Amino acid sequence: MGTKIEEEFLNHAIKEIGNKKGVFSTVFCVESGDNSFSWTGAAGDMQKDSQYFIASVTKLYVTAVVMRLIEEGRIELHDKISNYLPEELMEGLHVLKGVDYSNDITVKHLISNTSGIPDYFFHKQPDGKTSASELLDGKDGSWDLEKTIKLVKELSPNFVPGKKGKAAYSDTNYQLLGRIIEIITRMDIGEVFQEFIFDELGLKHTYAYKDSSDNKPVPFYYKSKKIWIPNYMVSVTPEGGIVSTAEESMFFLKEFFKGHFFPKEDIEKLKKWNLILPPPSLFFYGIGLEKLFIPRIVSPFKPITEVVGFWGQTGSFAWYNPDTDLYFTGTTNQINGAGHSAVAKAILKIIKSAL
Repeated sequence: MGTKIEEEFLNHAIKEIGNKKGVFSTVFCVESGDNSFSWTGAAGDMQKDSQYFIASVTKLYVTAVVMRLIEEGRIELHDKISNYLPEELMEGLHVLKGVDYSNDITVKHLISNTSGIPDYFFHKQPDGKTSASELLDGKDGSWDLEKTIKLVKELSPNFVPGKKGKAAYSDTNYQLLGRIIEIITRMDIGEVFQEFIFDELGLKHTYAYKDSSDNKPVPFYYKSKKIWIPNYMVSVTPEGGIVSTAEESMFFLKEFFKGHFFPKEDIEKLKKWNLILPPPSLFFYGIGLEKLFIPRIVSPFKPITEVVGFWGQTGSFAWYNPDTDLYFTGTTNQINGAGHSAVAKAILKIIKSAL
């Protein structure tokens, strides 16, 4: 028997998200795994079928590609990335306290954010500024891999690759992973997504953002400022450049967890958790998979065992709760975290109501 949630309860949930200060547009989709229940709501500047940047939820699509390449015997998690990347990228990539660890970095280190390689986007430079600052000020600019690596080589790594218990979120890892995928497949990463995922699943409104004049995606916000940085979004396909809808993201998410791209039992192998990011942004990072931090107090009598999937920086999300067999996708298009907290609260409320 499928899960049934009152529509009035869901309408109230989307209203609460839309009323959150700083959330100017949102879409929220919830479905049961057996397809007996499906609901999509929107508020503010969005419609149910609006296209939006899924941001770092893109990384879950990267996981699907990497796991499929592993299935095909074309790559292994423990492969050294130096087996694939050219010397000019590898040279001096990870030098910590005078020791060069560049050739110790593996594919697993990249996809699990355990490489220690600094995040080019939010890493504070000596002057206290970050690469994100100009973008959040609306100053658009491309950040291709070569530019990223040039900056990263000037920064100090966070820790030795694979150091036990250590993880640090780094978009740089996924830029490198995207290049490795391109080298293995001899295809552009956008073409890989198209062939391996979008075409295969018949997704008509999902694509890798490649044309800076394309204004179909809903803009996102930083606080009350609308951010439109198409040249940047074109340049960061493997870390956050997919455009989709809540319902097509839902279709992908369900296929991911049901074993379409790789054996379903291998999902458990991705759950090698490290706590990542300081409070209040607490969540766990595994191998190309994230898990929400859920304090026991949220549901003391009926514990929520896990909510797994992915956050995006722009308030985008794709989460699955095995306890209730419920899936959640959508966005709040707000970078400052207000949307993330509102969505997390709504998801946990819905799960509690269905337990």
